[in-house]
Amino acid sequence: MAAKRTTGRGTAREKTAGKTVGKKPAGRRTGAERPAVEKPDIVVPGPGLRRWFRPRRYLSAVALMLVLLLALPLVLMPVYRLSGARPISTLMLGRVLTLQPVERHWVALDAIAPVMQQSVIMSEDGQFCFHRGVDLAELKAVVDDALDGGATRGASTIPMQTVKNLYLWPQRSYVRKVFEIPYALVADAVWSKRRILELYLNIAEFGDGIFGVEAASRHYFKRPAAELSRRQAALLAVTLPNPGERNPAKPSKLHNKLADRIERLSAKSGAYVKCLGARDRKEAG
Repeated sequence: MAAKRTTGRGTAREKTAGKTVGKKPAGRRTGAERPAVEKPDIVVPGPGLRRWFRPRRYLSAVALMLVLLLALPLVLMPVYRLSGARPISTLMLGRVLTLQPVERHWVALDAIAPVMQQSVIMSEDGQFCFHRGVDLAELKAVVDDALDGGATRGASTIPMQTVKNLYLWPQRSYVRKVFEIPYALVADAVWSKRRILELYLNIAEFGDGIFGVEAASRHYFKRPAAELSRRQAALLAVTLPNPGERNPAKPSKLHNKLADRIERLSAKSGAYVKCLGARDRKEAG
């Protein structure tokens, strides 16, 4: 009897059975199967948002903003050269923004007693008329002392203190000095010596909320700055390094001792204040 030929094709039932082998019945869960966990929705930023948060673009924007802030003083210096400009210091601005009182009366340099001009130069910057904004010899001496482990001391000139008061923060730091020095060099090139001293004496702090020599003279001595005596000028001048602790109207023993020295120096300051005697081409009306 002849054997049946197989064609390799199964019956429909066999195919169906073959497909269902190993499959789990629908609607039933085995013990080993874990319940499905819903994944949280993830918000994918669009292309515009991704471009905005690219680190390189963000850093570039920050760098540009810093450059503009650092360049602002250089833009303002020609403006402050004008005699009609009466700028305020960053410390004054901070007090205004925090609703603290500010006492300041702007006066021209010619309305400030010569003894006051002499006293502040001899107290703060004896080489004021001779350097170009920065006293390089004094700065080198300070750096050498610091490297040798000596006591730290300041080397700020009047131009350096002026730009610090106008453009920078009051807290001392080496970072601030990095900006002070180039700003002072530019200021000395743009402003006359008379204008620098006029700016300084109108924005320097002489006490809590008391800015400028006119306000200080009225507050402590009940007279305008034009009528200051040599002794009063010396007391005001030695107040400047530490206005929070020194009171010209009630000087301590140390305060009086410092004022004695400045009073003597200012009386012999002729050669040191010659640059204040005449207007120069940098002064603008």
